[in-house]
Amino acid sequence: MSYNVLVIPEDFRKDQGILKPIISAMLEEVGRPLANIRICQNPLLGGTGQALNKERIAEIVRKYKMFDLFLLCVDRDGQAGRRQQLDNIEAYVRSECGRTLLAENAWQEVEVWLLAGLKDLPNDWVWADIRAHANPKEAYYLPVARRQGFEMEPDEGRGRLAKLSAANYQRVFQLCPEDIQSLHRRVQGCL
Repeated sequence: MSYNVLVIPEDFRKDQGILKPIISAMLEEVGRPLANIRICQNPLLGGTGQALNKERIAEIVRKYKMFDLFLLCVDRDGQAGRRQQLDNIEAYVRSECGRTLLAENAWQEVEVWLLAGLKDLPNDWVWADIRAHANPKEAYYLPVARRQGFEMEPDEGRGRLAKLSAANYQRVFQLCPEDIQSLHRRVQGCL
């Protein structure tokens, strides 16, 4: 029996390249290696403003009712109250749609999930600094993409590098306790 997962990013244009391989690796780890994972592209949310709008997310869940699980993945962007916002969206979708939506905020941006699985980061980078940085995409991800020669690609290499990272999913899991580990355990609990 197939298991269908709709991943709702705050903006699919760049995030889809990261989210699909990482979520696929996660689902494989929790016993759903053949899960059908789709990234929501319609509608394009275009940022956290729409992605944190509970009515907008409920509208998406209603539109794609054929999916078994919905994952909302947004950047934390240093906002301490983001978790509470996500909990409210989950509760709203559950009460209004009767469906399971798990929402997670990447610590601080989804690019950090990608970086976690790469083994060849510069030796002078400290993982705690990457996780705590207000803008890790600019400070850490883009230099990696430039070094790899991917900066001119439409997604600045996110898709290619995320596949490498997903191959090291246990490393991503270990290095991202507040977000990946939390989401992993919650997804596992739904199955």
